[in-house]
Amino acid sequence: MKEIEVIIDTEEIAEFFFQELIRRGFVPTESELEELADITFEYLLEKSIIDEEK
Repeated sequence: MKEIEVIIDTEEIAEFFFQELIRRGFVPTESELEELADITFEYLLEKSIIDEEK
């Protein structure tokens, strides 16, 4: 199995969600975007898609 290094930036995730939600007619708050980014990060950890660097 080949291992690759992936860097997950929660600010980038928040910006992605912001753009997508706006495009779909939603107006999220900054706090909501931060929560969505954190939830996404936790999901990726739980599914072993990423491994949090210690």
